[in-house]
Amino acid sequence: MAEEEIQNEVEAVPGGGLVYKFVLSGMSAMVAESVTYPLDLTRTRLQIQGEMSSSGSTLTHSKRGMLKIMHGVVTEEGLLKLWQGISPALYRQILYSGSRMIIYEGLRDHVFKKNEDGTFPLWKSVIVSATCGACGQLIASPTDLVKIQMQMEGRRRLEGKPVRVKNCSQAFRSIFKESGISGLWRGWIPNCQRAVLCNVGDLVTYDTVKRQLLTKTSLPDNYIVHGLSSACAGLMAAIMSTPADVVKTRVMNQPTENGKPLLYKGSIDCAIKTFRREGFFALYKGFFPTYCRFAPWSLTFWVVYEQLRKHSGHASF
Repeated sequence: MAEEEIQNEVEAVPGGGLVYKFVLSGMSAMVAESVTYPLDLTRTRLQIQGEMSSSGSTLTHSKRGMLKIMHGVVTEEGLLKLWQGISPALYRQILYSGSRMIIYEGLRDHVFKKNEDGTFPLWKSVIVSATCGACGQLIASPTDLVKIQMQMEGRRRLEGKPVRVKNCSQAFRSIFKESGISGLWRGWIPNCQRAVLCNVGDLVTYDTVKRQLLTKTSLPDNYIVHGLSSACAGLMAAIMSTPADVVKTRVMNQPTENGKPLLYKGSIDCAIKTFRREGFFALYKGFFPTYCRFAPWSLTFWVVYEQLRKHSGHASF
């Protein structure tokens, strides 16, 4: 079937274009997440290291680097534990990436609109990407909470702590039973803050670099342009989002009693306490694995997404 016929069939269904793009972006994100997930688990454990309680005692005593953490997971817990928590991570990507991509494209093309030459002003791109990041993450926040708790479970068991999470469904039930429906959105504020910064770094950079390459060079709209743009997007996203990511991870992973958090009152309180107790660079714990993950994640996602759009009859992003 010709690309034009596929496009016509999709657009013939009310909202079909949006649904189709939601599915394509979700599929692309799942591929990227599966490939880079071990780095995400490593980053999470790095961000928890050195965390201190209000009494000044260290909660996590391990002082391993990125490679030692990965090696330790394989030797102490098993190779497949590098993908511990992958199920809620995939659920998150379907909701988060699917939502943010269609919101961004919808606002860009139909609300704020591009210039006549096809460019999209930077200030508009920042507003749109921040909006879609916050909305997408708000929808997907419960899956992020479960993912982080599952990622830390292997470390907790090695430290002799009681089992907290057995599987994805049990984690959702446990959180709901202890804290109610609002408990599933614990940490949603730093989560959305992180998503805003990440999306501004990712979407704005990708969209801007891609348009500049297409308008100011002779490169065609192909995988080379997509690869260069995604490489820049991954770096900027890592730089902008790591501090908020550290705060989000600690807020979501902290212990609770009767549904109330024991370590931090909120994201600002967590950032201040982390800075005072561990120093500024504690906010950049896990930056290297974050970048090592963002770079291939961004490359995989954008190349796969652009190719899926091309072969399904949709215009390039």
